Parts: sequence; C-alpha cells; structure tokens
Amino acid sequence: MPRSIKIVQVDAFTQTLFTGNPAGVVLGAGVLRDEEMLAIARELNNGDTAFVLPADGDDHDVRVRFFTPRTESSFVGHATIAAQYVLSEVQGSARRLRQRQRAGIVDVEIRGNGSDRQIAVRQPAPVLGRELNGREKLAVLDALALSSADLDPRCAMRLVSSAGNRLLIGVRGAKQLRQLKPDLNRLTTLSAQLGASGHFVFTLESDIEGCLTQSRMFCPVLGIPEDPVSGNAHGLLGAYLLHHGLLTRSSSCTHFSGAQGQFMNRPGRVDVDLEFDGDTLAGVWIIGSAAIVFETTLTLPLP
Repeated sequence: MPRSIKIVQVDAFTQTLFTGNPAGVVLGAGVLRDEEMLAIARELNNGDTAFVLPADGDDHDVRVRFFTPRTESSFVGHATIAAQYVLSEVQGSARRLRQRQRAGIVDVEIRGNGSDRQIAVRQPAPVLGRELNGREKLAVLDALALSSADLDPRCAMRLVSSAGNRLLIGVRGAKQLRQLKPDLNRLTTLSAQLGASGHFVFTLESDIEGCLTQSRMFCPVLGIPEDPVSGNAHGLLGAYLLHHGLLTRSSSCTHFSGAQGQFMNRPGRVDVDLEFDGDTLAGVWIIGSAAIVFETTLTLPLP
C-alpha cells in the first residue's frame, strides 16, 4: 500500500494570511524515514517544518520533530505554534497537553476558540550566558553594519540559551533595525566562534502599537538568512529584559508583546508570559495565533 501524509502550510504568530512566520506541518509522519523528512522540509522550503508523530511514552501526548531545509532542530517555537494550531483544528477537544521533541518536553495550552484561539507553549527559564568582550562586539557590529553609537547603552550584548543559543543585541530604535545590512557569511563564522546559532537584534523603542519591543533575527548557520518571527528568541528576550531591569515584574506572571517581521513584509506578534516561583523565574510562555494557508495530501511509494 502507498503511504499518505497530510501537509498543512501555516502562518504562525499572525491571523492574517501571508504574514507572520510560515511553517510546514506534516501529519502522520510516522510512516516517514529521517531522510524523507529532510527531503520534504527541503521541498517545502520553509524555515522549519514540524513532523507530528504519536507519543511513545506516558509522560507526553504527542511527539514533534523539526527540520530546516538543512538539518534537524531540537525545538522550534513558531513551528510548534503551527503544529499545535493544526492539531487543535483536527482534534478539537484537548486544551492542555505535553509535547516531546529532541529538546525535551514542553507544556502546551490552547487558549480561546475558533480562529481567534492562541497556542501557548511553556519552556523552562532561559539561561543567561556571558557578555561579549570588546573585540567580539566590534566583530558583530561590523557584520551587521552597525556602529557602537547604534547600540542601546542599557542592553549588554550577551548570549542567552534555552532550546537554542542566541546572541541578543539591543539597538536604539526602529531606524537601526531598518538599516541593518547583515553580512551572512561573517555571521555564519561568528555563530561558530561565539556559540550562537542566531543573532537577535531588538529595540525597546518600538513603533508598533501594543508592542514593547521590535526585532529582527538572522540565522544563516541554520540555513535561515532572516527569520520572520521567532517565538523562542522572544522567550529568551523576556528573561534578558527581566535580568537587566528593563521589564518590570508586576505579579506572579509578567507579560509583554514583541513585534517582528515588518522589514520582511511578514509582520507578526509574539506574546510572552514570564512565570515566577517566589522570586525566581520558573518558566516562559510563548504565545501566538496562526492561520492555515492550505493543506494537501502527499502519497509516497513504499520504501
């Protein structure tokens, strides 16, 4: 018998088609070999494609594997939003579940109903890494065509990690974001030298209504020259802003929203909840909407 899988194209972190961050979602992926998953991700040519698999243990409800056109990833925020949005469309009833991937297990909540529903994904508290030294900072600035005067003096250039490592770079305003001219070859080299798979450039002087921050991210080492909207990076940003006193804690759960994608004509919005246990940051919720663009069935020959 031939093998059939369902493929759904989804725009994540938006409710408007052809904006936000596109991701492929493959249902019934248990019939696929690893090399076929990679080939399908390469054919779809999204930044990431999520392959949905049945649970293989009692500690989770569903498994997901993530592939870029180049390689497998341990966790992808926007592709998780996309996959869980599709599953909530298909399955309907589950409001809270656990998803396992290479990076471990995350809690997922379906918030709201219908096309207005949001997917919330909880990750452990990010780990703040080291600040870059002067030589490293100059190399990064040069690779992004920035000057020291373009940096926000409140924001240390530093590594932050959760499911992946990112370098966070704070600039003065949207003007600096708009004028970025990344040298992707140099950023690829710097990723290896610094241990950062992406360079997340943000400003606290957002010109997007309702959003505390505005940002861009470059991940050429992952095969993604510019990522339209990154949920994972916004979770890291929440922990970073809290640590540096740039986000005020108001209760047991602090919230902010970030805008990304405007400079790629794919605007999107990420909502972030920071969850506390006493005085300690206990976890970060990445929250986003989604819109289904199209779906199709692909039939493959027997292996």
